[in-house]
Amino acid sequence: MSKTITKIGVLTSGGDSPGMNAAIRAVVRTGLYHNLEVFGIMRGYQGMLEDDIIPMHSRSVANIIQRGGTILKTARSKQFFEPEGRKKAYAILKNHGINGLVIIGGDGSFRGAQKFSSEFDIPCIGLPGTIDKDIAGSDFTIGFDTAVNTAVEAIDKIRDTADAHDRLFIIEVMGRDAGYIALHSGIATGAEHILIPETKTDIEAVLDSLEEKERRRKLVNMIVVAEGDDTGGANEVAVMIKERMPHLDTRVCILGHIQRGGAPSCLDRVIASRLGYAAVMALIEGRHNTMIGILNNKLHYTPLDKAVKAKQKVSDEWLKIGKILAS
Repeated sequence: MSKTITKIGVLTSGGDSPGMNAAIRAVVRTGLYHNLEVFGIMRGYQGMLEDDIIPMHSRSVANIIQRGGTILKTARSKQFFEPEGRKKAYAILKNHGINGLVIIGGDGSFRGAQKFSSEFDIPCIGLPGTIDKDIAGSDFTIGFDTAVNTAVEAIDKIRDTADAHDRLFIIEVMGRDAGYIALHSGIATGAEHILIPETKTDIEAVLDSLEEKERRRKLVNMIVVAEGDDTGGANEVAVMIKERMPHLDTRVCILGHIQRGGAPSCLDRVIASRLGYAAVMALIEGRHNTMIGILNNKLHYTPLDKAVKAKQKVSDEWLKIGKILAS
């Protein structure tokens, strides 16, 4: 692992997130600055297996920092998680002379990188690129800030129509296993209830609260639900509310994939640029099997095997804040 790095590959894997292009740009330009050859690997691990690998130059990443999605595309690859698949990928990388990898993605992407880096002599550096902010070792993940601001903008607009009609709106945001988008957007928009996967939802308490608010003539209510909440999501919550309170004008809005797209925020561009730069420097310095995050505004290095085992946990304080401010 202490071999001199001369050629690096960069890929994006798993779900796309705003800011991935900024990270790619930073990796390419930092690598070129240090006289390294840089290759873009298309469609994540699947493109690696299909030898869809292209040389990257400074102009390759011109005018992309403001774009959502990823110019390298992304995909999930079952074949890479098989030993024979990783052996094939290694042979292809060696054929290109690539001796360092930067993987921009989430938990699944890091699991693949951890396996690959432990089996072969190509060091891997992971950058947390996921809108869910569910990876331990970093205060923010690339894409979270943009996604949550997209949700906030949408919920603010929904509140306007809810107020005009005295309606109850149940809004579903992304978060299959993590409730950070729901928690942050719910607090930021003054939602009356925030339902997330990390806590068991007491639907009876939600219904009792709605009835109490109705007695106070509070007719406009917003419930933000993460898609992975144990109730089953916004539609299921609406069914339960309508059964008990059929007189309420209840509507459901599922925000869906609009949260993944759009121009990355300033914060996401800066975080992605900083992490992309740090990834190349880590390879040059001889680090391997490491995820780079930012904790307390400082670069933080987490071994990949720990990064894939640990989850970013929602603190009790966040839950308490949400509950108090919604009362």
